[in-house]
Amino acid sequence: MKIALAQLNYHIGNFTANNEKIINHITRAKADGAKLIVFAELAIGGYPAKDLLRNAQFIQQCTDSLHQIAQACQGISCIIGSPVVNTDPEGKPLYNAAVVLANGQIQHTVKKSLLPDYDVFDEYRYFEPNRSASCVEINGEKVALTVCEDLWDDEVSNSYVGDIMAELRKENPSLIINIAASPFSYTHFDNRLNVLKRNVIKAGCPLVYVNQVGAHTDTIFDGRSLALDRNGNILSELKGFAEDYKVVDIYAQSPASAEHKPSEIALIHQALLLGMRDYFQKSGFKKAVLGLSGGLDSAIVAALACEALGAENVLAVLMPSQYSSTHSVKDALDLVENTGCAHQIIPIEDIANSFDHTLAESFVGRVPDVTEENIQARVRGTILMALSNKFGHILLNTSNKSEAAVGYGTLYGDMAGSLSVIGDVYKTQAYTLARYINREREVIPLNTIVKPPSAELRPDQKDSDSLPPYDILDSILYQLIELEKSTAEIIQSGFEETLVNRIARLLYNAEFKRFQAPPILRVSPKAFGSGRVMPLVAKYF
Repeated sequence: MKIALAQLNYHIGNFTANNEKIINHITRAKADGAKLIVFAELAIGGYPAKDLLRNAQFIQQCTDSLHQIAQACQGISCIIGSPVVNTDPEGKPLYNAAVVLANGQIQHTVKKSLLPDYDVFDEYRYFEPNRSASCVEINGEKVALTVCEDLWDDEVSNSYVGDIMAELRKENPSLIINIAASPFSYTHFDNRLNVLKRNVIKAGCPLVYVNQVGAHTDTIFDGRSLALDRNGNILSELKGFAEDYKVVDIYAQSPASAEHKPSEIALIHQALLLGMRDYFQKSGFKKAVLGLSGGLDSAIVAALACEALGAENVLAVLMPSQYSSTHSVKDALDLVENTGCAHQIIPIEDIANSFDHTLAESFVGRVPDVTEENIQARVRGTILMALSNKFGHILLNTSNKSEAAVGYGTLYGDMAGSLSVIGDVYKTQAYTLARYINREREVIPLNTIVKPPSAELRPDQKDSDSLPPYDILDSILYQLIELEKSTAEIIQSGFEETLVNRIARLLYNAEFKRFQAPPILRVSPKAFGSGRVMPLVAKYF
């Protein structure tokens, strides 16, 4: 049987555009001779719709869309994800479902059983879990139709009661179809592929997997939908981080070709570009502004913004102070020349001095300290926000994950912005990312990459004055954040006790800052934001 895989980028709540795109692909699949077309989990309405799922009008539009799309399903069947109303007075008001459409009608509704509530997921907030599982017949095939997590309850995921696929295998399905909204992280694809292959081997039948693609603020979906033959070999893999469509014969012989495995940093690069493009396009903005210091982080964000949005849509603002080195200004101007973006130079020394003069009486008897440094950062933040307001540009935040983790940033200063581009990229990863951006030509000046990092808020300041070397810092932070290890476990692995405890205190004491930070493009298994929720005033360290 020929099956069309439709991997599309949906816009949450934009029913007109989404429905048109879906119906166009149904028409295309029918012309291509496909008997079935498969779309992703919660394609109707978009994912994650969050509390829009509590809005009666939104749900009615989802229902209306299903019926509209069903009318296009003449001579072809369709599987599509949608919220559906729970007509039982007990339980949550909705199910997360895979809906089978054919002959202008809804033929089957398969409801999701295993609802994730970890990391960025919060499905128990909205959906009722299904309590049973059975195969459905589609075009003469007995299909084990599942929604995302229902396929994952095996030896690598034992956080649920019940095994949906074990129940479905009892009916000897001839085909497995899984529709998903599986977010990207740079560690996730291999695990995902292994789960799919194991299910194929256990069931002894082919599998079709269709994933969401696109970015919705902080959450990025990488696509990379798959068709596997009955031996677990890849029949077809759709593109990563882009819309794609393919028709596959699920009983064809798998081509003998090696699996393409992009590098971790290449995946991060693609994810960040998609995250920025979709944030701007889906919010209706075109132009970005950012502060360009001559340092590594702002250079990376500027280069990514120029690649994602076009250099003509990026304004880089240099705001030198009395502590800014000549080489930092030159490095920033070299990047402007390399990328072709617009720039302005707005010195801040006089503005910062006016703050010092105004506050002199209030601060009498107190020596200058981090307060005056933060004033410089807040002056810069105010200038950037003024430009954002005046010209309708989105302000991009340039803080990295290492800085965000230990509170090495100023609220209402360098933490300002509408979107944090590299807030889930550790400093050590940032160096690798910079070199990857320069893989074909020098975009980021070499001096920006090799010079010691500095905030340049006081004479001869270096990051190493306040923080351990980034390779050590990031190793400790990765274990605290991504691996969720205790300080005792990290110390036992060989790190110095005083340092580990200090880093842990910095991490937890900076929680209030991150609570007020802009949304962060998620590329790791554990990003700051909705996937890591911590109390602000707990006394843990």
